[in-house]
Amino acid sequence: MRHGLGLLTGVLGVLLGTALQLQQAELWHSLAYPGLVGTGLALTGLAGWRSRRWPWLAAMLALLAGLALGVGQAGWRAQVRLAESLPAELELRDLEVIGVVASLPVRRIEGVRFQFDVDSARRLDTGAAVVLPRRLALGWYLGWQEGALLIEPMQQLRPGQRWRLVVRLKRPHGTLNPDGFDYELWLFEQGVRATGSVRSAHATPAELLVDAAGTGLARLGYQIDRWRQQLRDALYQQLGDTPAAGVLAALVIGDQAAIDQADWDVFRSTGVAHLVAISGLHVTMFAWVAGALVAFGWRRSRRLMLALPAGQAGRWGGLGCAAAYALLAGWGVPSQRTVFMLAATTMVRAVGWRWPWFAVLGLAALVVTLLDPWALLQPGFWLSFVAVAMLFVQDAGVPQPAKHPVADVPDAVAEGWLARHVRAVMQLTHAAAREGLRTQLLMTLGLAPLTLLFFHQMSLVGLLANLVAIPWITLLVTPLALLGVLLAPLWSLAAWLVSLLMQFLAVLAAWPLASWQAPAAPIWAVCVGLLGGGVLALPLPRRLRLLGLPLMLPLLDAPLALPPEGQFTVLAADIGQGNAVLVRTRQHTLLYDTGPQYSRDSDAGERVLVPLLHALGIVRLDLLVLSHRDQDHVGGAAAVLRGVGAWRVMGSLEAGHRLRELAPFQPCQVGQSWVWDGVRFEVLHPRPVDYLRAARGELRTNGLSCVLRISASRPNEAGASGPSILLAGDIEREQELILLETQATRLRSDVLLVPHHGSRTSSTAEWLSSVAPSVAVVQSGYLNRYGHPSPMVLDRYRMHAVGVIRTDTCGAWHWNSASAAYWCERMRSGRYWHAPLQGDGPELAKIFSFIDNQP
Repeated sequence: MRHGLGLLTGVLGVLLGTALQLQQAELWHSLAYPGLVGTGLALTGLAGWRSRRWPWLAAMLALLAGLALGVGQAGWRAQVRLAESLPAELELRDLEVIGVVASLPVRRIEGVRFQFDVDSARRLDTGAAVVLPRRLALGWYLGWQEGALLIEPMQQLRPGQRWRLVVRLKRPHGTLNPDGFDYELWLFEQGVRATGSVRSAHATPAELLVDAAGTGLARLGYQIDRWRQQLRDALYQQLGDTPAAGVLAALVIGDQAAIDQADWDVFRSTGVAHLVAISGLHVTMFAWVAGALVAFGWRRSRRLMLALPAGQAGRWGGLGCAAAYALLAGWGVPSQRTVFMLAATTMVRAVGWRWPWFAVLGLAALVVTLLDPWALLQPGFWLSFVAVAMLFVQDAGVPQPAKHPVADVPDAVAEGWLARHVRAVMQLTHAAAREGLRTQLLMTLGLAPLTLLFFHQMSLVGLLANLVAIPWITLLVTPLALLGVLLAPLWSLAAWLVSLLMQFLAVLAAWPLASWQAPAAPIWAVCVGLLGGGVLALPLPRRLRLLGLPLMLPLLDAPLALPPEGQFTVLAADIGQGNAVLVRTRQHTLLYDTGPQYSRDSDAGERVLVPLLHALGIVRLDLLVLSHRDQDHVGGAAAVLRGVGAWRVMGSLEAGHRLRELAPFQPCQVGQSWVWDGVRFEVLHPRPVDYLRAARGELRTNGLSCVLRISASRPNEAGASGPSILLAGDIEREQELILLETQATRLRSDVLLVPHHGSRTSSTAEWLSSVAPSVAVVQSGYLNRYGHPSPMVLDRYRMHAVGVIRTDTCGAWHWNSASAAYWCERMRSGRYWHAPLQGDGPELAKIFSFIDNQP
């Protein structure tokens, strides 16, 4: 008991210490983390020495040792990983690299994405050898034209091949928005320290050097990925490029990218997304079946039984088969967690230790954390471990089953053999179904707080969907999909079963209230909601369990921080090269532009704006303004209108444009104005004559940009009367001069959305003198190909004493007209794996001052 207490507190200390280290914005001195590891080891020895005489003191020492080890090992590994970085002078330079394809290529119509292990590299302009990060994430793109993948040599890519490629690289950089996907963390956890693209049109062509490279474990890893690619090719050859084939590819080899975005939306809204990706459920089920088969065969041999008990052989055999399945599925983090958990359980049972379930679970969490500290930031980590813990708790609280029903019948009056066993099977099936329904209900309710916390939504049809999908996928589809590796025609049967399930799920997803969207909750609501989920999951009396439901209400409908009457807030989203600005008044919401389209199947609306709007509790936009038709402004509009919707769309889109059909549309034109909650909105451009000029081909689409000025009706806390912002779209020098002539008295604003992302064709000196902003915001992509914002334009803003904030280095930018405060997302939620915050010195000083003074 004493040793168990020390071990438990030590494990908790490691987990807590790792979690604390992951909150660091910057790493400490390079000697701090090795020192903490040494301190932790010393405290561990001291705790073991004092465990017999003073067990509670030893437990406290173990907790401190765990904290030191957790912070030290995570920080030490982070230092090693950050040291492997791309030098800034090599960004966007043509580099010749020789290395090995290190992952399963992800194919799209416009090209291929893959990871690449570098052996050597040199600069093409000087010929000098350079040192690059060990692993790169590369894209080999040939545009969006049909048939791009049929062009040589892209279709030859196989894991384990050594290639000579010409590439252009960037440091890891992703968009950073409130409650958004952290792409930089994902790259950091994968060990990828540079991203880039292959230069297809370069004078030095790509060259395949060796078809099978590598030695030892590296060669084995490449070979496993090659087998996975062969299986994927065989599966698509059998089924064609169908949605069912994508699901089977995800189940067999872990290729989640094979599932279309529309299908993912259905799976998420019905709460079954965990079933169509390689998860702990699949690996555990596979281990259980494999272990049962190994134990069954083991019992057939007396010699084997004398060497090792069948039960133990089954556990080791199941573990080995689970590890093999996880390797075949790409050795993803969820699979790793499950294999480590099974390994911990198997080893504990093998040495004869009788640990309680929470100790075994803690040991598994410890192993996962030591191997991958950043797993603690992944939703799957918490969902997996909490789900397993709930199952353990439920099993502990369920009374032992009654005697077999057939044995209750006296032999003298026993029914016929067939009737007795049919009745027994029916009773057992009924009991299993009832227990399955009870377990699924408790799991749905118990995991609801975590689902709302991580994804800001909860499927209301998830219980029904999972009751059908769990046995359908685990007992029918997955076994057939795996057996199809040996007998390909079975894939056709599995695909038919998947198609039936997808039709059923599509019907559920089409229900008006298929899922509940909830805004991001404050910390107090999160704690109360998690407590409610715990109360529901514990084996307590039913009346006590019901107390958990009201505790979850703050998570279901979290209170929103809304601006006061007469004021507004602004959020310039980090969406890359494009515009997307969210404006909120007390009771209304306006979105100005929707960002770019990234590829044929991805855009800023689906990837950034819809999740952001859901997290902010925005059920429907009151107005969507599409400044003009360029793709970096309307690329995400269709996804926003599908995922959130808008009561009205305003813009300068021409008649017949497809987006005009998705919502009631109103052309924007100078002179339009309205007031929401005491906040005034005015359209300053375009003029009717501009539409006529554009129709005759005399005016570029940039010249039709809707220019919108928003002003508060009340002074802010700093005493400034009517704070305002000017959203200028992509207007250029000509439109700026027209506005100076016709709207000069209305242009002055506190904040300016820089016209045309800082292009040299806009932001004239006369324009800046008339608008006279204190802050200018540039929405542009990191190292974008247009060179926005232009250095010449930035110098012009500095000459006019205007601070410039760039979303590519600031992340999402927030401004509150009521407090005159603004701040960057990279300042508020930045971590050491993120690109550092950058901007003009005076503006950064203001940002830091605001953050430091927050309560």
